Amino acid sequence: MLRKWGNSIGGVFPKSFVEEHGLKPNEKIFVDVVKKTDLTPIFGSLKFKRSAQAMKDEARKGWD
Repeated sequence: MLRKWGNSIGGVFPKSFVEEHGLKPNEKIFVDVVKKTDLTPIFGSLKFKRSAQAMKDEARKGWD
């Protein structure tokens, strides 16, 4: 999450993320910025000839 700090914007990372990546205060990191978009309007708008279950079953073939 981004927060305004004075004239700047700073990033806030959840504790679980910090622990998972072993981040420390004042450590330099690289950040790949991808703006979150609302996918709600397109969710479910794609139609397929086969059911999702049939596609999942086909993808799992050969995993054994």
